[in-house]
Amino acid sequence: QVQLVESGGGLVQFGGSLRLSCVASGSIFSINDMAWYRQAPGKQRELVADITSGGSTNYADSVKGRFTISRNNAKNTVYLQMNSLKPEDTGVYYCKADVLVFTSMIPQPLVSWGQGTQVTVSS
Repeated sequence: QVQLVESGGGLVQFGGSLRLSCVASGSIFSINDMAWYRQAPGKQRELVADITSGGSTNYADSVKGRFTISRNNAKNTVYLQMNSLKPEDTGVYYCKADVLVFTSMIPQPLVSWGQGTQVTVSS
C-alpha cells in the first residue's frame, strides 16, 4: 500500500506564506500526477493545483500567481508554496497521488490521499 503524509499547515495572517509538503511511501513503482486539493467548511473539495511527473502544472484560477506546486521525484515528495494568503484560502489541504504499486504481477494503479493538513488564514 501507499501512505501520503502532509505537513506544513498552520495559522497565518492575511498576506502571509506557508509551504506544504507531502511525502509518499510504501510499495511504489512510480508516481504519475500529484496534486493538492482543499476543502473549506461547508464546501466541496476542490483542486488547487496538480503536477505531472514531467513537471507540467495546472492551477485553479483562484490561486494562479500566488501558489506554486513543485515536486522532487527522487524523494516522492510534492510541495505547495502558498504566498499572499487570503482568508478564503482557509481549509483542509489534501495531497493526492496517482501511483503504480508493486504487486506479485505487473504494477497496478492506485489513487492515494493524505489525511489532510489545516491551513487557517486570519484577517
